[in-house]
Amino acid sequence: MSKLTPQDVLIPANIPTQAQKTYVDNFLKVTKGTGRLMAVAGDQKVEHLNDDFYGAGIAPEDNDPEHLFRIAAGGTIGLFATQYGMITSYGLRYPTIPYLVKLNSKTNLVESEQQDPVSRQWLNVHDVIELKENSGLDIVGVGFTIYPGSEYEAGMLAQAASLVAEAHRHGLLTVIWCYPRGKAVPNEKDPHLVAGAAGLALTLGADFVKVNYPKVAEGNSSASLREATQAAGRTGVIISGGSSMAPAEFLRQMHEVIHLGGCRGTATGRNVHQKPLPEAIRMTNALSALTYADATVQEALKIYEEKERFTLKA
Repeated sequence: MSKLTPQDVLIPANIPTQAQKTYVDNFLKVTKGTGRLMAVAGDQKVEHLNDDFYGAGIAPEDNDPEHLFRIAAGGTIGLFATQYGMITSYGLRYPTIPYLVKLNSKTNLVESEQQDPVSRQWLNVHDVIELKENSGLDIVGVGFTIYPGSEYEAGMLAQAASLVAEAHRHGLLTVIWCYPRGKAVPNEKDPHLVAGAAGLALTLGADFVKVNYPKVAEGNSSASLREATQAAGRTGVIISGGSSMAPAEFLRQMHEVIHLGGCRGTATGRNVHQKPLPEAIRMTNALSALTYADATVQEALKIYEEKERFTLKA
C-alpha cells in the first residue's frame, strides 16, 4: 500500500499551529505511514486484575509486568497502551517504545448487575505532558474508556471530550475505548450498537476508537464492521483482540477486520501477552504484517510460526 506523506495527514481543526508537526509525526509514527494502527493493549492489569496474567494456558512469564514491555520493545508495533504507573515504573528501561497513556480504568470486580459501570479519570493531560518532558519518553497519545448506556455515561462523556481537546492542543493522539455496557444494554456486542459506539467517538473528536468485535446471529461480521467504520467517519475504528484463540483463527479474524470490514487496525492484549516472549514478539510481527504491509493470513501465519522473517519496509 502507498505511504502517506505529512501533507496527506488530516489534521484536526483544534490542533494549534505550533503542535501540528508533533501531531503529524505521532500519527505517521504509530501508523507506519499507512493510516492504520496495530496497538498492544497493556491496560488489563487494572481491567481484568490478574485473571489474564496467571493460570492455565498462560505463559508463566506473563505474571511479570515487565513481560509486556519486553514484548513491546522486541516486536513491531504501532504503540503500547498502558497505565501511567506502569510507564513510570518501567519506561526508562524501554525508552524506544511509543507509549499511549490510559487516563482512566476500572476493575472487573463490580459487575453490571450490581452497579452500572463507571470509569473515572485518574490523571489529566498535564500530568502526561510533564512525564513526557521530564523523562524524554516517547509518549504519543492518551486513551480513555467510556461506557455508553451506563447511568454514569454523561460524566464519562464530558471527561472524554475535555481530554481529547486538551491532548490535541499538545499534538497527542487520542484513542477512545467505547464499550456499550450497563443495565440498559441487553447485548453490548450488537452490531448496530457497536456502530453507534464508533460514531460516538467521532463526536468526541477521537483519532481512533476501540470497539468490540460484533456478534451476528446470521451472516458474517464484515458487513457489520463496515457499518461501524462508515459511522465513525474520519475516526479510525480499531478492534479489540478479545480472548485468546488459536493463532491461525485469530490472524484470519484480524485480517477480515481490516481487509473486509474496513477497520483501521487492531488493539491486542491476551492474544499477544499470554504467550512466551518469542511467540508474543512473533505475533506482534504477524499482526503488523497484516496491518501495515497487507500480508495475507498465510504470510502472517508463517511469520508467527517463524517460517518467514518480517521486516517492515521504510
